[in-house]
Amino acid sequence: MQQYLDNTKYINFHDKGVADLSKNLRGSHIDDEDIAKRCFEWVRDNIRHSYDYSMNPVTCKASDVLRYGTGYCYAKSHLLVAILRACNIPAGLCYQRLSLKGDGAPFCLHGLVALYLKKHGWYRVDPRGNKIGIDAQFKVPIEQLAFTTLLKEEADLPEIWPDPHPLVVKVLETYSTYDAVYENLPDIELVYL
Repeated sequence: MQQYLDNTKYINFHDKGVADLSKNLRGSHIDDEDIAKRCFEWVRDNIRHSYDYSMNPVTCKASDVLRYGTGYCYAKSHLLVAILRACNIPAGLCYQRLSLKGDGAPFCLHGLVALYLKKHGWYRVDPRGNKIGIDAQFKVPIEQLAFTTLLKEEADLPEIWPDPHPLVVKVLETYSTYDAVYENLPDIELVYL
């Protein structure tokens, strides 16, 4: 479980801004569910999704997401994981493979967070931000994510990553504008048995 509590290059909760935010969100709460819900809702509602708001710069490190107030789903997830870890709640990154327009190719990865709650075990949340047609919520033990996988080429990938997937990092560190990221969203081919 230690790897889901570590400070890393991208999940950098030792950054003063991230540490201070975590402390404020935790407040006097001691229940991990209450703390996790507060952290999730803060990132979901206060950090703007880069594409939804046509916002630059492209962010990857948790501290940069907080500093600039924007990020793609992946980067918003990096910040949420950092805040949760600073509150001593194990957390990691997970991904869905989704159709970009909902009707087939092209496909891309979508970033989510898995967090570990003492009463429920691993639980996924989606901090990408709500808008018309998207209503991600924290309703333990029911998952209410932004997207569901409906097509056979879509999938909920089972891994929980302690650090961002290298393909995600490559895209976020290669392209400097939100629209360039959108044109080059990372994807993984599914292997069918």
